Amino acid sequence: MRIDIWSDIACPWCYIGKRRLESAVEGFAHRDDVEVVWHSFELDPGAPVPPTEKTSVHLARKYGGGPGQIAEMTRRVAETAQAQGLDYRLDDTMHVATRDAHRLLHLALESGGAAQQGALKERLLEDYFVRALDVSDHAVLRAAATEVGLAEAEVDRVLTTQAYHREVSADIEQARAYGANGVPFFVVDGRYGISGAQPIEVFAGALQQAWAESHPQLTTIAGGADAEACGPDGCEVPQRP
Repeated sequence: MRIDIWSDIACPWCYIGKRRLESAVEGFAHRDDVEVVWHSFELDPGAPVPPTEKTSVHLARKYGGGPGQIAEMTRRVAETAQAQGLDYRLDDTMHVATRDAHRLLHLALESGGAAQQGALKERLLEDYFVRALDVSDHAVLRAAATEVGLAEAEVDRVLTTQAYHREVSADIEQARAYGANGVPFFVVDGRYGISGAQPIEVFAGALQQAWAESHPQLTTIAGGADAEACGPDGCEVPQRP
């Protein structure tokens, strides 16, 4: 079973949604048959490189409201993250561009498959939300990518060229085709779209339903007790009275 996820590195609900999905998969009887593939989405393609302001300042200017309102919103998100074992530093994160990080995620998928891509995704989210690092900084990206096993020469090739730009844009177009205007957005087994960081129970239900539909169970109708049949030892021959 494949789960495709559209998300952004700088999306706090994407990391929370990742943890909730992981909890659902952990409790899923067929968890060893689940593959997760990450797709790109940019919440703000025009974010500056390098970043020039904290995320809280950017949000206050974008949505309005005073510092107290932004602080309260940040507190609620941080508390939700804490419930998933994530120690966010939202007061320290910067409003940052993420396209280069997404390009490296495509490299990871191509080079090492879904497992290596997943390891890099986790590292980038942790760098941004837990360590409050600048994930547009090539030094930060290089360190993250090489620590999960990507070859440094390949990482540098991507960061110094336009490699995977088209793949990132194609991911974003696919999200729009699905009607996903925000992230996280999950597609389970190509059948079910799930928008947002839903509760664990929602993910668990989607996993069960998708598995049941792709692996239908045969209902056997029992015949009479004296019904004849053939088996490994030969065919039964009814005895004459």
